[in-house]
Amino acid sequence: MLNALSMPNQLWHNPHMTKMAEIIHEAESLPATERALVVDSLLQSLHAPNPAIDAQWAATAQRRLDELRSGNAKAILGNEVFAKVRKQFSS
Repeated sequence: MLNALSMPNQLWHNPHMTKMAEIIHEAESLPATERALVVDSLLQSLHAPNPAIDAQWAATAQRRLDELRSGNAKAILGNEVFAKVRKQFSS
């Protein structure tokens, strides 16, 4: 969380930083789903979506779903995946 203690004094008195702190404070008071939309919007403003990459991800997701539905792939429970990862990194 952004507050007066986390900002250097010279930045806190900058009008732009004060406005930013107000915006952040306001955003933090939103419900989680609305905060997620704000975050998504800000991230997209930094990294514009790439339709070609989005299309590739959509095709990959559809292929994987088709494989699951046809029985050509087997679903693995998330807790099993994470247990396996934890075991690999703890060795």
